[in-house]
Amino acid sequence: MSSNSSVDAISADLSENVVVQNATLHRKIGWQGAFWVASGVPALVLFSIGAIAATVGKPAWMIWAISITFGFIQAFTYAEIAGLFPHKSGGASIYGAVAWVKYSKFIAPVSVWCNWFAWSPVLAIGSGLAAGYMLSALFAPDAVINTWQLTLLDLSAIKAGLALRINATFILGASVLLTVFFIQHGGILRSAKTTMILGVIALIPLMLIGLVPLITGDTAQANFFPLAPLAHDAAGNVIDGVWGIEGWKLMAGGLFIAAWSTYGFETAVCYTREFKNPKSDTFKAIFYSGLLCVAVFTLVPIAFQSHLGLGQMVTPAVLDEAGAVVTPAVYSGMLEASIYSGMGVAAAFSDIVGGGKFIGNLMIIMMVLALLLSIMTSMAGSSRTLYQASVDGWLPKYLSRVNEHGAPTSAMWTDLCFNLVLLMMSDYVFVLAASNIGYIIFNFLNLNSGWIHRMDRPNWERPYKAPLILITLGGILGYVNLAIMGLGADIWGDGTLKTGLVFAALIIPVFIYRHYVQDKGVFPKQMLEDMHIDGHETGVTNRAGILPYLAIATGVALVWYMHSL
Repeated sequence: MSSNSSVDAISADLSENVVVQNATLHRKIGWQGAFWVASGVPALVLFSIGAIAATVGKPAWMIWAISITFGFIQAFTYAEIAGLFPHKSGGASIYGAVAWVKYSKFIAPVSVWCNWFAWSPVLAIGSGLAAGYMLSALFAPDAVINTWQLTLLDLSAIKAGLALRINATFILGASVLLTVFFIQHGGILRSAKTTMILGVIALIPLMLIGLVPLITGDTAQANFFPLAPLAHDAAGNVIDGVWGIEGWKLMAGGLFIAAWSTYGFETAVCYTREFKNPKSDTFKAIFYSGLLCVAVFTLVPIAFQSHLGLGQMVTPAVLDEAGAVVTPAVYSGMLEASIYSGMGVAAAFSDIVGGGKFIGNLMIIMMVLALLLSIMTSMAGSSRTLYQASVDGWLPKYLSRVNEHGAPTSAMWTDLCFNLVLLMMSDYVFVLAASNIGYIIFNFLNLNSGWIHRMDRPNWERPYKAPLILITLGGILGYVNLAIMGLGADIWGDGTLKTGLVFAALIIPVFIYRHYVQDKGVFPKQMLEDMHIDGHETGVTNRAGILPYLAIATGVALVWYMHSL
């Protein structure tokens, strides 16, 4: 039976009444629990490693190393701001929203919304890839189960070839989603225990894949150098490109799409409200999750590229009399079509380890479990973002309901329904790229919230205080992220940047409904007190002045300029 969470987190913690305590999220895990829940993040390498390799070419391995370095630096800002609010769930976007809300009612919900719609599609893409892996392992590519499809809606106005469809991938993927929902319904403790088991099993193949080439010395230098962007001649043959504007667009596009995976371990701070000791657990969770991600996101792409190589054209494209492509060219190596879509990545990884068909199928099963782990990570984090955003007055009230286990079930049902629609999309790479527009916006706002909190709340207790150089670097990286988004987002489809920005703007009518219709223009009392924006709190000022507005204006101008190049 569900209960409506009308009790604030601080009162729940202090209360001796079990009913009151259970009306909000439960404090049941340590940093190790959050580490295992966040251990699904390394599996996100499976989502775009093929697309980046097939688009960028030989510099692909560098993309991942640079991107995870950016993500690790940014994590220190998130660890600091999370420690300021031990009674809040929902992750860095919630903590960053506190910094922005005194400057604008509308900027804060944009941050929370963008974080949610960036994380939520992990459910659809992960379950779709897991279904694809299983179908590929069990049936031939031309089997009826792999080829039948019912098209529901043509979305080519958004991107050429995009459609909503029902096929075997959708049906099997939906079953995966429902399984994860059932596990998460039992609360954070059951989720953490399940992800620990899955994490141990699922991370084994990723670490093996990363370490085997280093142990055997099987790293072909020709597959990595020269560091030239991917290009094709007039006949479609693969050649080394040059570092002109088109080459840098590919590099920016690679860094843009990799950020969706490599920055993801910030989800470890989503569970601050459920930590037994939030002051110490928050930093440990994100730091150790980050170390794990540095290893996986550095080693696995190197092994992948070393094994496959760039590839060459196998069969040229077939054109009609008007010069339109009837059948696209076929390539080998990293340029193979199944590598770009992600469906062939599992088979390529199994070949790295070797051992015959049995070992290959075992590796595929373990990679399916890795995807299941990433789906659990996403559902746990994104549903709590919706939950806390509802409690704080950004999103509709129904999202703040929890069940008897302390699981935010209304938010989870919303996540599930949204992703069942995304699961019907015919191009998961485009879904990933469009959702990443929101993720870059979220990162920009929250990296800047680090210095805003420092200026406006200089005397607040900080269980972890990041070195000033890391706060500064985080703010700079916020602009770097915007630059690569403006320059490289549309290499994943002409409408990528526009689609992502339109979806980001959808929060405005949603917030207007909640704030001005449901709440009559007044934030919930507990939110005003907990966020210290009721105008009477000591130690809280608007010392940043016009700087937050200048930061946003500069960011908008930077995106516009880079996109115009």
